[in-house]
Amino acid sequence: MKVILADLQDITKAGIRYYINILKEDVEICEVDNKNHLVTELQKGNDAIVILDHTNFDFEEADDILIVVERFPESQWMFFSPELNEQFIRKMVLTNNKTSFLMKDSKKDEIEFALRVVFKKERYICHYVQNLLLNSTLRQKEEEKIPLSPTERLVLKEIAMGKTTKEIAADRCLSFHTINTHRKNIFRKLEVNNVHEAIRYAVRAGIVDMAEYYI
Repeated sequence: MKVILADLQDITKAGIRYYINILKEDVEICEVDNKNHLVTELQKGNDAIVILDHTNFDFEEADDILIVVERFPESQWMFFSPELNEQFIRKMVLTNNKTSFLMKDSKKDEIEFALRVVFKKERYICHYVQNLLLNSTLRQKEEEKIPLSPTERLVLKEIAMGKTTKEIAADRCLSFHTINTHRKNIFRKLEVNNVHEAIRYAVRAGIVDMAEYYI
């Protein structure tokens, strides 16, 4: 088995080497410091496991990584990074089923377990990423339930920030009548009777953050 460490932090590479040596014997560990070097090593063995911190490597964007991933379909990839954003994760998960995810601040037990899973050629998704994807899905479902149009959401958000109908109309270069109509539609759709009730709904639904809540 071959493991390629694609990370520019010496302490990280030393730590991964330590865990690998404890968990598995007869593993060839190779360190690379740029994309070209990584490709060269993959050409020597397509079925390698790549442990990559894309945040400190010379990949410009997610699509650049996917090109290499798809070029070597037998390889396994574990993204071991200090930060993983939702857009990046979704792109990798939906495009390739051989990508795993682990945060650099994960606990010792989770790091060991993740490596065991990847050594078996299976996907591992850490607790942080699972929660991120789950919360995102729940948030999307809640947003789908909100009966307001995109424009009405923006108007409600500005109402919550303390703006009057006249101010909102001026900011958006719209007539007072148009904004007032949006306001009435918001109240009707949310089944509320006043601004206070509308804003409370907006806060609960996540349309506005508590920091923006002006009441």
